[in-house]
Amino acid sequence: MAPMGDVLHLLVILSLLEKGNAKVGHFKAAGATAPGDIIIGGLFPIHEGVEESPNISAPHEPQCARFSMDGFTQALAMIHAVESANRSPVLTTLGISLGYRIHDSCSDVTTALRALADFTQDPTTDCGGGANTSNSSPPIMAVIGATSSEISISVARQLNLKLIPQISYASTAIILSDKNRFPAFLRTVPSDVYQTQAMVQLLSDSKWTWVGVVTTDGDYGRSALDSFVSQATASGICVAFKEILPNSLTSPDSESAISQAAATLQLNHNVKVVVSFAKPTQMMYLYQKLRSLGSGERVWVASDSWSSSKEVLGEMDLPDIGNVVGFSFKRGNLAPFHRYLMNLSDINDVIGNNSFLKEFYSLPNRSEDSGVLSSSTVPAEILLNNSHVNLVFNVEMAVSAIAHAVADICSKKDCKTPGTVQPWEVLGALKDSCFELEGKNYTFDQKGDINLGYDVTLWRSVRGVIDIHDVAAEYHPNNNSFSYTSGNTNNLTNLRDVVSVCSPSCEPGKFKKFAQGQHTCCYECINCTENHYSNNTDMDQCLSCDTKREWSLEGSSGCTHKTLEFFSWQDGFAVALLTLAALGIVLVLLVGALFLHHHQTPVVRAAGGPLSQIILLSLVGSFVSAVFFVGHPSSLQCKVRQVLFGLSFTLCVSCILVKSLKILLAFQLNPDRKDVLRRLYQPYAIICLCVALQVLTCTLWLVLQSPREKAMVFTTTVLAECDEGSQVAFGVMLCYIAVLALVCFACAFKGRKLPQKYNEARFITFSMLLYLMSWLIFVPVYVTTSGKYLPAVEMVVILISNYGILSCHFFPKCYVILFKKEHNTKSAFMKNVFEYSRKGITDSSSVSETSVSQTEGYRISHPYSISSPSFFMSPPPIEPTAPQNCWSVDQNIQSIDPATHCTVVDHGVFVTGQLTRPHRLRRSMSL
Repeated sequence: MAPMGDVLHLLVILSLLEKGNAKVGHFKAAGATAPGDIIIGGLFPIHEGVEESPNISAPHEPQCARFSMDGFTQALAMIHAVESANRSPVLTTLGISLGYRIHDSCSDVTTALRALADFTQDPTTDCGGGANTSNSSPPIMAVIGATSSEISISVARQLNLKLIPQISYASTAIILSDKNRFPAFLRTVPSDVYQTQAMVQLLSDSKWTWVGVVTTDGDYGRSALDSFVSQATASGICVAFKEILPNSLTSPDSESAISQAAATLQLNHNVKVVVSFAKPTQMMYLYQKLRSLGSGERVWVASDSWSSSKEVLGEMDLPDIGNVVGFSFKRGNLAPFHRYLMNLSDINDVIGNNSFLKEFYSLPNRSEDSGVLSSSTVPAEILLNNSHVNLVFNVEMAVSAIAHAVADICSKKDCKTPGTVQPWEVLGALKDSCFELEGKNYTFDQKGDINLGYDVTLWRSVRGVIDIHDVAAEYHPNNNSFSYTSGNTNNLTNLRDVVSVCSPSCEPGKFKKFAQGQHTCCYECINCTENHYSNNTDMDQCLSCDTKREWSLEGSSGCTHKTLEFFSWQDGFAVALLTLAALGIVLVLLVGALFLHHHQTPVVRAAGGPLSQIILLSLVGSFVSAVFFVGHPSSLQCKVRQVLFGLSFTLCVSCILVKSLKILLAFQLNPDRKDVLRRLYQPYAIICLCVALQVLTCTLWLVLQSPREKAMVFTTTVLAECDEGSQVAFGVMLCYIAVLALVCFACAFKGRKLPQKYNEARFITFSMLLYLMSWLIFVPVYVTTSGKYLPAVEMVVILISNYGILSCHFFPKCYVILFKKEHNTKSAFMKNVFEYSRKGITDSSSVSETSVSQTEGYRISHPYSISSPSFFMSPPPIEPTAPQNCWSVDQNIQSIDPATHCTVVDHGVFVTGQLTRPHRLRRSMSL
């Protein structure tokens, strides 16, 4: 407790100073002054407003009302900063000092303009007042203030006339960064464009897209509103409502505007986040109205105008209104200023003229004692608990900037002489200077701003005690990001659980459908259609799948790759067919080896001798062609498989055709026609001709329109298959083989009753019939079938055809070679001939007696002689009643006896004929 005498002594001095205040000209004397070589002005809201004057008939000065602890603390911060600068080496080394003249703006533009007369007066005509000892007041070299942007704009227009630099510590209106309109204005706080940018980023990070805005009328409020709305719209955030409150609380519309704002908030119950650029007192009345209406809790995003004013709660607690996230200016080390406030009772603090201190000490005592405050500690605590601590640092920064600018000027000229320093010189030095404060360097940018970013505070209520200075994060304007304070990360991010949207988010697989005339944040979620998708939330439209390779169902969040289908090697059906093809190749090779080993035996010679090896070789090619129908088709594979099969099977059928023509020649009884056919019958020439025609067909097919790979795109699959190119060429190739097979069938059908043991006609007939039936079935199945098993259809028919020929032509002979070796001898062969001849004579009722009586014997030509002439061996004696017919057996149909008109028989095919004269039976056994 300070002695009572010190307090009384202080009051006496304050009373004397108050009596010394007098009106000079048309302006009121400054509320706080101090002498110095360079005088700077101060404009602070010591009072919250002016008293109402309903009937104004003449110019007058309204009385200021409602003492403001915040404004008074800011004025004290300037005084403390000036005294600290005067003690710093920056000024003491030059022997100069700063003085000040501080006015009360009363939070009113008109009052501020009246006070501005003291800053812009001409010292040659105006007289100073207050505690100044000279007859004229020194000119003001710079002005610190004001707080509100509206007052700063008005003051800046007047100071522009003389280019007196103005440094605001709290005005954030965007318009003040326009140096064409406000060339002498600077500030130690960032522009609202960065504050609204930070707010929008916070909303975006928290996914709050449906918000309301409450702002005050005037330059600051509307400028902040325009900046916020434009940036929010660009970020996809919608403003559900905008409530603009009158700038003056004494306005007749003030109460109704607050009631209207409260009703709007209650109506928009889904708006859980409200951004406010209003004044503290306006927010206090709005909260009281909302409490009476029973409105729910919300998240309030507070601008720097009230983020550090817990007076807005009044008698309410924080849970009554919800959560408050405030954006406040950066703060520095306030310990020296706090010590200054604790020592306000020291007489040295009030040497200058400071009427604000007396008014502060004369405030009603909160204790039981009447009169003045009984302790200097209590007022200091009041100031500490009710001050915008962040604004204190900004005021100190402004004074420090002026001190460094003055030091730069005074280091080059004598500042002691009045008139040597002009305000515009100080302005130039301020724009170019780099000053230091608390160990950090600062400078004004091209717009006259010092952009330090913002502290993001989260209000707390602990047992009824409100803490509004808990910094949860810092905003960095350079990269538009937040860095969270250690330990407070969860405290701010937990608010993201609050949902403030017009419509729920559209999940992946849906898109937003907007209704005409609605906000872009209000929409309906619609499922994406087939083959379209959305892979993020809240997409405006669905993306299209690449339908050639992808597909998707309705409401899909992504595309699914279409399944590539083809007759693969892993398919069970393909494995079975490939096994049959491989088995066929092995069987063909084994048969070929067996035939080659027994090439001199009657059975092998009866099978065609060398022609049988050609048939087996062609079957190998046909079996191999079946392998090319499996696997992912390529253009080369598509060409090879059809051409290889066509040529291989054509060669096979051509060889069988040669054998069939021999049978036809054997049945030809007309001597003239037989002679012509014998001369035309050239086996290898016929084979080459038949194959050449197929080669021509395949060549034209490959040249004009060859088979190639193609992809058939379906809903969920892509079928890789072969396009046969020219269907006509494909049909001609198959039809050509069918024609050859039909000729073989027709020729062989006539010899189906020849000796059974060595009868080729029956086997040719059956194999060709099997081939024709299988391919007749193949055509409609192939035409009507689609999908990956289409190649398997042709593959099955090829295997059936190959196995049919292999089974009919070679397996019976292999059976005879391996298991019936007694039938594969010359004697067995001749025995079969005689047995058939006897059966034929017995069954033939058309043989005349004359022919029988004239028959003398048989002539048998070597059935296996290809190039050498036949020779004969005497047969064993025959019974007289034996039939006398003439037999000729020759592979190349070269042993025809025209004198006897004997029928030619080849490859074990025997046909009876009539003789014109009797002769002895002879057997040719040239083996």
